[in-house]
Amino acid sequence: MTTFDIPTVHDVPDEIARTVVLPEGHRDDTTLFQTYAWLRENAPLAQVHVEGYDPLYLVSKHADIMEIERQPEIFTNGGGEDKGSHNSTLLPKVGDDYFREVNGGSLRILDVLTSMDPPEHTAVRGVAADWFRPINLKKWEDRIREMALDGIDRFLKPGVNEIDFVKGFAIHYPLHVIMSLFGVPAEDEPRMMALTQDFFGASDPDDVREDVEAGGEDSSARQFAATLQDYFTYFDHVVESRRVDPQDDLATVIANARQADGEYFPKSFAYGWFVAIATAGHDTTSSTLSGIVEMLAHQPDLLAQVQADHSLIPDLVNEGLRWVSPVKSFTRQALSEYTLRGQKIMPGDRFMLLFQSANRDPEVFADPDVFDMTRKPNRHIAFGYGPHMCIGQHLAKQELRIMLEELLPRIRSLQPAGDRKVIQTNFVGGLKHLPVRLELS
Repeated sequence: MTTFDIPTVHDVPDEIARTVVLPEGHRDDTTLFQTYAWLRENAPLAQVHVEGYDPLYLVSKHADIMEIERQPEIFTNGGGEDKGSHNSTLLPKVGDDYFREVNGGSLRILDVLTSMDPPEHTAVRGVAADWFRPINLKKWEDRIREMALDGIDRFLKPGVNEIDFVKGFAIHYPLHVIMSLFGVPAEDEPRMMALTQDFFGASDPDDVREDVEAGGEDSSARQFAATLQDYFTYFDHVVESRRVDPQDDLATVIANARQADGEYFPKSFAYGWFVAIATAGHDTTSSTLSGIVEMLAHQPDLLAQVQADHSLIPDLVNEGLRWVSPVKSFTRQALSEYTLRGQKIMPGDRFMLLFQSANRDPEVFADPDVFDMTRKPNRHIAFGYGPHMCIGQHLAKQELRIMLEELLPRIRSLQPAGDRKVIQTNFVGGLKHLPVRLELS
């Protein structure tokens, strides 16, 4: 392996490190992407010390993230054999300490795939892997299209619509799709929406729950914990009902999954599946849809091109996923010694995988800061890579394609109509507000 001159912690200015690590650094995505570019050029793999956080290696290059992600036996999600000793979601030390305090010393507060390593990860992923295969998702095509049409008719009107595209449209459709296929009644969707915003908005001062003290050092962790308890309470009823009365939905598949010994998986594993589906299953899709519409609003020629040829929509979706990269980061921890980019890695070293940065890596993408749906191959890793690649990626692409197939032909004109705003988070998120003037036929 080629040896590089590796910057040390002192070579990364504190301002750079804080912009990437702290949630508030993500409020201005122009500055954030400039920061990513600086890291790729000057410190592609460098350990930083940000006050309040454990030391972290910032991993900004596409190749390095892929190298880490393909080796879960070396770079763990949840701690390897010492389950719960690592949290794959970056929180300040006070947040991790809070979870250890309320969870018997463990950081694993949810039995979810993102907190697991093989072979446990493999077994739990297998519960719903077949359901998410493209060949099986085809049967939902017509139903998803009906929901896309219903969403357009419900939230938009013929003529001029002056709307916040995120809050007024984009967040509703993916939620309705995933909740319908999952088996949650339509009347409960507002509750799921509120919980999702609580979950991913834990670091955003605009989205603090009323029952969580704002501004406390561990307020993000407290909001995560309170939101999870609300999810558990709701989904406990779902598990019980689907075991008694199975339905043709994803909730039934998960609730009735059994382990190798023939016993049901513990309810906590069903909760993990349900929370993952109810959160990432729609928030990432709505963020990508909003990001694509923003690009179309700024590039009328691109809008006209796709309107004239719908066969280009899958490429538009793929570039939108690269461009937005709604999953900003996950963390991993080394279990053994390793050499990465010439740097000696030691057991216990922690890594922040910067997927947004990787998807703007000029070594992989020509003109990475240009939205170009014609780029091929488009080797983005917006869904991750390796065994932890997002299980719902094909459903997300299907939802986005169908919505754009139905929405784009109706658009007469589309322009920005105000200041955009990005959610404050270093985890999962995208546009929070996108005012547009949208004229429909």
